[in-house]
Amino acid sequence: MSITTNFKRIALVAVAALGMGVLSSVPSQAVFSGSAGSQFTLSTTAATGSLNGAASDSTTAGTLSVSGLALLGTESFTVTTVAKTIPSANTSAPALRLLVVDSIGSSGSTPVLTGISGTSAGGTPAADSALYTQLVGDSRATMIAVGGGTQGYVSVKYKFFQDTASTQRLAGTYVYSAIVTPYGPLTGGAGTAQTIDITVTIAAAATASTTVSPSLSTAFIGTSSSSNTSDAAIVAEATASATPAAYISVRTYNAAAAAAAESITVTIATAGTLFFGTVGGTSLTIAGDGSDEIQVRPDGRSGVAVITVSTPTRTFAAKNVTFYAKAAKTLTASVFNPTLTLGSNPSAIAVTAVDANGTNWAGAAYIVASAAADALVGGSATTPVACTYELIADTKTHFCPVSTIATGTAKFKVIDAATVALATATSNEVTVTVANNPVASVKLAFNKATYQAGEKAYITVTALDSAGKTLQGQTFANLLATGGITTSYAFGNGSDTLTAVSIPTSAFNSATSPATAGAKTYTVYMPTTGSVKITATGGASVALAGQVEVSATATVSDSATAALAAVTALATTVASLKTLITTLTNLVLKIQKKVKA
Repeated sequence: MSITTNFKRIALVAVAALGMGVLSSVPSQAVFSGSAGSQFTLSTTAATGSLNGAASDSTTAGTLSVSGLALLGTESFTVTTVAKTIPSANTSAPALRLLVVDSIGSSGSTPVLTGISGTSAGGTPAADSALYTQLVGDSRATMIAVGGGTQGYVSVKYKFFQDTASTQRLAGTYVYSAIVTPYGPLTGGAGTAQTIDITVTIAAAATASTTVSPSLSTAFIGTSSSSNTSDAAIVAEATASATPAAYISVRTYNAAAAAAAESITVTIATAGTLFFGTVGGTSLTIAGDGSDEIQVRPDGRSGVAVITVSTPTRTFAAKNVTFYAKAAKTLTASVFNPTLTLGSNPSAIAVTAVDANGTNWAGAAYIVASAAADALVGGSATTPVACTYELIADTKTHFCPVSTIATGTAKFKVIDAATVALATATSNEVTVTVANNPVASVKLAFNKATYQAGEKAYITVTALDSAGKTLQGQTFANLLATGGITTSYAFGNGSDTLTAVSIPTSAFNSATSPATAGAKTYTVYMPTTGSVKITATGGASVALAGQVEVSATATVSDSATAALAAVTALATTVASLKTLITTLTNLVLKIQKKVKA
């Protein structure tokens, strides 16, 4: 064989080898173009997600975009998902829903979208005409298949979000792996799958914040064992007891007004002890949960307990509980209603009391007639009647009733027991007057002589008997004539109506509300300026001689006018001084000229 022939054969073998090499470079799966493992371009944006009970839909969704070149019109790809990581609070991953929102095919063609819903491992999928399907990370994983339709580039955009029906949509970050797998007819099998992580982040609810908002936190003392919403004045017997005298309700909140845990420090001084559950003492530090009740119990000491409550972010106003000794030491009685009427008089006598330590005493007090003769007018000389303990203008006071049966005067005293024999303290005697006189006259009055413009004022209408004594606790059908009270100037907005003729008179005096024994009190707001005169005429409930016009006058100072007058007067004074200075200056100049001459 010639050398030329050998070279030709070698060349032929080389060409054949090269040809075979080119053929073997064709992918074993003639599907979407690109080297194995990179047939597609994948991109994603994260979903914000939503908590259980909130919407989870396309408005909170993230996006997944898949694009690639289909070499044959019959090629397709599928998308499945599987959970990768979930928050530790979850027991399983919430199911995902995948929604096709956009698709683009080459040469004006549109990809053929076929929703496929998986039934079970190895089961036969069924078409989903809604073009979205629930994708879960288990054997029931489902797919959305996308075919190219014609040769060219295919791009599909999906939105993904968690299933609203899931009970596992808790706060935290969820990562799923999206698996994109190509399919082609030449091999009848799947190509190399590609994956991309997609993320759903659910922010914690504002109510779940653990940051305490000091301005929203509260601490109140009262008698409720579950929740006190304002501070109450608490008085209790000092005898040691496991029964709480009061509860301190401490609430620590976050900015969304939801409970936020914070430690609480509570101390008590002078008397009493604190309990939280079974733990007691005069100083407690509590791991609060945002809604806590702290007990205040008597420990045998009397006095005014001072309780401080604080958290790391706020110190609250001090609280007080008055613990008094079982027995009173001093009872001081005074007449509260100047004149009693026949029948019931619930606040006839006022009594203040202290124990041996000088602490205000709030035990049970009783009123009794001093002698049998007094009991003929009212009350009882043998069976004491219970008084009522109240707060009037921060003064702790017992109010004692007297039921009268005859007119005249009677003496009473107050004791600290239900029977005279058991009493350890007895008050001074007080004398009450009982009258049943008809109304002889009516009196009108302002509570002051001078007011500022717009200032609150009180008008009293008082019923008087022939001796000038008030007639309290009664309702007179026609104490005033038709029209009631008239005024020379209209009172301001919010003022009481003054036209009533039927007038009920107060049974007692009060320092905290506009009440005067024997009078009806109206609240008005003064006009802007001038002298205000009110007028009324006694009605048919008043004796004929008293059915006359009565009046009262008050002055309203015009501060603006007064200020202007003051400025004008000052200006006049300044002008006078200026004139005087000018005169003095001229005089000095004349003297200087004469001295020089």
